[in-house]
Amino acid sequence: MSDNTKFDREFLRSALTLAAKSEVDHFLYISDVPIPPDDLRGKPARKKLVYAVTLEPLAQELQRRKFRALVIPAYDYSRTERVKVALVSALSQGAFKEGDLVLCMTGKVGRAPDTLMQMRIGGSLDDRLAIEGVKLGEEFNSQVVDALIQLALQIGQEGFEGHPIGTIITIGDHTSVLEKSRQLTINPFQGLSESERNVLDPKIRDAIKNFSVLDGAFVIREDGVVLSAGRYLSANDDTVKIPLGLGARHAASAGITSSTHCIALTVSQTSGAVRLFKGGNIVLELHQTARRT
Repeated sequence: MSDNTKFDREFLRSALTLAAKSEVDHFLYISDVPIPPDDLRGKPARKKLVYAVTLEPLAQELQRRKFRALVIPAYDYSRTERVKVALVSALSQGAFKEGDLVLCMTGKVGRAPDTLMQMRIGGSLDDRLAIEGVKLGEEFNSQVVDALIQLALQIGQEGFEGHPIGTIITIGDHTSVLEKSRQLTINPFQGLSESERNVLDPKIRDAIKNFSVLDGAFVIREDGVVLSAGRYLSANDDTVKIPLGLGARHAASAGITSSTHCIALTVSQTSGAVRLFKGGNIVLELHQTARRT
């Protein structure tokens, strides 16, 4: 066993010891390499363990072995961004609650975890993300929001046929959003039944990825039904200020969320970053270290 391997094993065991402390509510382990069974046998940390993996079959196998496991995208995030994505997914699935202390272990994709951080749900991470910002209210379906965040990350990472693209996805308060917008192109979802255009269907998420090349925004109902694509958002609010360097797409998202009760996901064409707007403000930012080419 190499010195590096020995150190990685000791680091993991130290993390498990910390996770066993009474102050820690959950141990979020973000890696596709499961913890060796011997390291978990008889350990209190096993009951607190939540896996975040990038492979659906691995998640299913872990669940079969009675572990809690969720799936996150496999893109090349920084370590902090990987923790954010995993926390958002876990929160959307009700794995954590307000006030919980979560010990998070992560590293680069495909490598042994090398980073440990603690997160109090309702506190802040990296001085930029208030996790409570993704607690959007009972009118929003958490599964829908989580699916759309992951879809936005895919659009930001992959673009369309190798070309970077940006888009806006509004969720909720659809009547007001439609009143404050106009159709730029033919609506590709028109004529489909509601059961055929819900974003919880992977085929519809693929369709949204393809139609992201269209100008304008997607309008999606709280329950995930896609109402329209290619909408020009005309809501303006001079009191809303967005950070310097963000363009018209972000201004439109700030404006529509300030003047309605919707939320909006914005994918930056320039960087692939995903930002979630609520009430005219950015409540979540997810940056990717490299785009797929």
